[in-house]
Amino acid sequence: MSQSTKLLEPYKLGPLTLPNRFVMAPLTRNRAVPPGMVPSPLAVDYYGQRASAGLLITEASQVSQQGQGYQDTPGIYSKEQVAAWRKVTDRVHERGGHIFIQLWHVGRISHTSLQPNGGAPVAPSAIRAKTKTFVNGTFADVSEPRALELSEIPGIIEDFKRGTANALAAGFDGVEIHGANGYLLDQFAKDGTNKRTDAYGGSIEKRAQLMLEVSKVVAKEAGAERTGIRISPVTPANDVSDSNPQPLFDYIVDQLNALKLTYIHVIEGATGGPRDVAPFDYASLRKRFKQAYVANNGYDFALAEKVLEAGAADLIAFGKPFISNPDLVERLKAGAPLNDWDKATFYGGGAKGYTDYPTLKATEAAE
Repeated sequence: MSQSTKLLEPYKLGPLTLPNRFVMAPLTRNRAVPPGMVPSPLAVDYYGQRASAGLLITEASQVSQQGQGYQDTPGIYSKEQVAAWRKVTDRVHERGGHIFIQLWHVGRISHTSLQPNGGAPVAPSAIRAKTKTFVNGTFADVSEPRALELSEIPGIIEDFKRGTANALAAGFDGVEIHGANGYLLDQFAKDGTNKRTDAYGGSIEKRAQLMLEVSKVVAKEAGAERTGIRISPVTPANDVSDSNPQPLFDYIVDQLNALKLTYIHVIEGATGGPRDVAPFDYASLRKRFKQAYVANNGYDFALAEKVLEAGAADLIAFGKPFISNPDLVERLKAGAPLNDWDKATFYGGGAKGYTDYPTLKATEAAE
């Protein structure tokens, strides 16, 4: 591919000038150190190796212990976590990179063994998801959730606010709210998982309310120009569904636009699966949102180029290619082949399959 590719053009994202239009998607790797769920020293190397991406988004990081759904995922609610993340942001910034943290509450996609005092995971409604989570070194059915009391919801919003303040203290350039993939905010928005009859259930406006209240609080804390959000209108991930996603997400994006968030990060289709899983007009979201549109799901360089050329997106998020190619940007510049990824090392473990993928320079030097 020629060096004139749009992927390699700089892009102004709020106060940041990104050197290219590559975004490293948030990728759960299950390597935080228990019991404090602190990012490990390996995370410093992992993110530092990938700092040539225009923007790095960290793996999803829970805003509270209650927000955790898988073993060994990092948090952003303790001083120890903030100190460990500071080492990551320092390394990325030393290498000229930009990094946002993804703020996460999994809601019902959890297991009692991860919850405070072994309690039930929380959800908009007490409906168990037909899916599994990764706990105690194996995949297990998620636990039966309980419906959040109305009086508990302000505490959830406060957890996101605290997570944002902690992220800024840890040196992040901004935050991404996780509103996708069947986790808590998505569970509230979609009618397959939200059967509430109070202020947070029923109409589109009421179901969208928690996602929008969190967005407002986070944007106020970080600045709208340093706040993005990830959404997945039609993904079936984690047993989530909505009977009519187009008007729901048109409404949500209108409200996010009014808040002037710096980007929406849109999973087009089924997360990690078919892009055409269900009909949806993503161009409608693009039209409604005046800031950056980050496109995600199944992108290779050719599709990314086509979408950028058409003006259908501003930035393109890549996931698995960044796992196995720390120098993904340099490989595009050189027209070089990509390393294959090793699925067996995606979740959990040590350096193998995490920080030991060779760069192009290292491969050439070894030949």
